[in-house]
Amino acid sequence: MKILHVVGARPNFVKIAPLISALNKVDPKPNQILVHTGQHYDHSMSDVFFKDLDLDQPNEHLEIGSGTHAEQTGAVMVGCETIFKKHQPDLVIVVGDVNSTLAAALTAAKMGIKLAHVEAGLRSYDRSMPEEHNRVVTDHLSDILFSPSVDASLNLQKEGIGANRIHFVGNVIIDSLIAILPKIPPLNSTNNPCLKDIQDNRYALLTLHRPSNVDNLEVITKILESLKPLSDQMPVIFPAHPRTKKQLANINTDHLKICEPLGYKEFLALEAHSRLVLTDSGGIQEETTFLGVPCITIRDNTERPITITEGTNVLANPENLSDRIQQTLKRNLPKQQAAIKFWDGNASIRIADIITSGNWRS
Repeated sequence: MKILHVVGARPNFVKIAPLISALNKVDPKPNQILVHTGQHYDHSMSDVFFKDLDLDQPNEHLEIGSGTHAEQTGAVMVGCETIFKKHQPDLVIVVGDVNSTLAAALTAAKMGIKLAHVEAGLRSYDRSMPEEHNRVVTDHLSDILFSPSVDASLNLQKEGIGANRIHFVGNVIIDSLIAILPKIPPLNSTNNPCLKDIQDNRYALLTLHRPSNVDNLEVITKILESLKPLSDQMPVIFPAHPRTKKQLANINTDHLKICEPLGYKEFLALEAHSRLVLTDSGGIQEETTFLGVPCITIRDNTERPITITEGTNVLANPENLSDRIQQTLKRNLPKQQAAIKFWDGNASIRIADIITSGNWRS
């Protein structure tokens, strides 16, 4: 069996690493090909994640770089068509909801190649989010849909996708998290300025990258100003995404501790030991829920509502963010991992078992 994985952005790397590892352990072992589209293309956003996750370098690299949604999607489709013709895979596997995911899914479907989507069924029901379009289209094109939670499976069923295509397997992000946690560095063990001179559970961690938050100068200014009272209580550490960094030159950020993007291990060290995480990332909502770390998601909605109903996550917007922060800090709950079904480190094993059964071929 020949399986071709397509990844493009660093959340994809975290999701695909445990699956590649799980498939390498089955008998007979499939031939796996890893394609990196290059949607995240600089060292800090890409290569360091391969090292931290013990991922081999990609077999193929499209090197598409940045661009508009149409430019990225089109470039990946053209590149994937060439790669798919070259390798003739039995199955293409895509993960997450970035432009590379959609482009590879469209290409596989048009070429008549079986397609599997890892992390299927997530829905924000907010069509202003480009990722929502990517998720919906990819799911409806896929032959096999691996969902991370019960609610995600229900979303797929409501959209008329056959039950025989849907497999509730759990969360592959948690697989990577569980595997890496024993390897994360102590907070003050490196020369990274983000990890020095801070104390366990006495700082906040901030990440921002979504266009709705960072592309509008008024919005990102309001968000960062809302963090000033928090910064009086504890350091606010901000590993700045390249997209976000362009805006920071126009904003007063003296109250923040800004640093470069981090590798996976270093970021998890910060995340696991923080008092509070503020983010607009999907995967971080899941990681903090598993770690038991309070999380405030700076968005009007989330495609991962289970992190609210069963986890540590709450939503906020620029107008109520300061209040949400103080409410969360006042609760001062002890860190406790959420016991969500199949968020147990074995999701990739379940996926590998389903794939190697071959039942999807018919």
